[in-house]
Amino acid sequence: MIARKLSRRGAQPLARRISRAPSPFVAYATPWVAVMLGSIMPGWPLVAMAPIMPPLGFMSLLAWRQVRPGLLPIWAGLPLGLVDDLFSGQPFGCAIFLWTVTLIVLEIIEARFPWRNFITDWLVASLFLLAYLAACVGFNQHGVPAGMMPPWAYIGVQMGLTVIAYPMVGRVVGWIDRWRLTRFRVVG
Repeated sequence: MIARKLSRRGAQPLARRISRAPSPFVAYATPWVAVMLGSIMPGWPLVAMAPIMPPLGFMSLLAWRQVRPGLLPIWAGLPLGLVDDLFSGQPFGCAIFLWTVTLIVLEIIEARFPWRNFITDWLVASLFLLAYLAACVGFNQHGVPAGMMPPWAYIGVQMGLTVIAYPMVGRVVGWIDRWRLTRFRVVG
């Protein structure tokens, strides 16, 4: 009787893995959908006169690229930047250009420095995020009316929140990545 219980316990983990595999559709579509939802989400919680919400789409793109370097191709910046341009209110082509350049530079950095740690990833992501926000302000600078404050006067809060919030976005991307590789029952 004890031998039968022990054999069942040893077989349980194996039985959970038999005829189960990660769904290819879920495995490949999840990063794309997560970045697109990140691009759409900053407009949901509040409407503000000044930019406060961090660019969650760009942050999730960086996090996916750092968590799974080969998962999103270099050309992913074009369609994902297009979605971000449509929902963020930036001039059309701003995110397309900046996201594509970011992915190219990240590819060069990852080829040059293959060994990374948390601090290095956070530093690299912070530099990219601050440069992205500064470039977005530069793209929008031409449309500022004469009586308004320049965007540089109030963008500091968004920059600070972005740098502080990046590790949390990276953690959420890690959880989504773990869910992405969940084994589902294969029928057939």
